[in-house]
Amino acid sequence: MNFPYPYPSRRTRVKICGLTRIEDALAAVRLGADALGLVFYPESPRVVSVEVARSIIERLPPFITIVGLFVNEDPGTIADIVSEVRLDLLQFHGDETEADCQGFGRPFIKAIRMRSDLDLPAALARFPGASGFLVDAFEADAMGGTGRAFDWGRLTQAMAQNLIVAGGLRPDNVTAALKALRPYALDVSSGVEAQKGIKDEAKMAAFLSEVHDFDYRIQYNRTL
Repeated sequence: MNFPYPYPSRRTRVKICGLTRIEDALAAVRLGADALGLVFYPESPRVVSVEVARSIIERLPPFITIVGLFVNEDPGTIADIVSEVRLDLLQFHGDETEADCQGFGRPFIKAIRMRSDLDLPAALARFPGASGFLVDAFEADAMGGTGRAFDWGRLTQAMAQNLIVAGGLRPDNVTAALKALRPYALDVSSGVEAQKGIKDEAKMAAFLSEVHDFDYRIQYNRTL
C-alpha cells in the first residue's frame, strides 16, 4: 500500500462522488468533503462531459482533490480528458491492469469490487503503483454506484485503515461502518442523492456530520 502520507490517528477523509452540478459540488466543499468525484464513464447515469467537468472545477476553492473516474476506457480518451480537465487523481473502476492505470501523469487509485471469491491481499498486490484502493460492492451488471453494501466483516480494521470504503453508505449507516472498520476514507455517491446525479444537500450534511462527530468522539475519548 503506497499512501503518500502516514495514516492519521483520527481523521476520516470523505469523497463525494458522481457530481454533475456546480451547486452540489460547492455544497459538498462547504460541508467538509475532502475530495469530489467526476464520472467519465459513458454508461453511468452520473457521467459528465469535459465541458461540464471544467465548469465545475473552475469554480471550486483550493485544497480540494478532484478525482476522475474511468471504467475500461481507451487510453487515448483518458489522455485527452486529462489534458483538458484539471484532475488531481484518477480512479479506475473496471478491469484495468496496473499498466492500464499508469502513463497519464497523475497518481491513481484502483477500485476493488468485493466478489464473494475475491482474495483481497492478492488483488491489492497486483497494483503496486496505486496511491490507494477503494473497496466497493460487487454487482455483475454494474460497475459501482448501486447503493448496495458488501459484508464489512470481510475486512479487518487493520486492512481498512489503508482503504477507501464505498458501497451502500448512507447517513443512517455510516457510523456503523466507522465503528466496524475505522477506514482511512469513505466514498459516497447514491447515499447522498435526491436522484441519480443530483445530490441532496441535507443528506450530504447529515453524512458528513456523522463522520465528523465520530472523529471528534474518538479523538476526545467520548462515548460512541
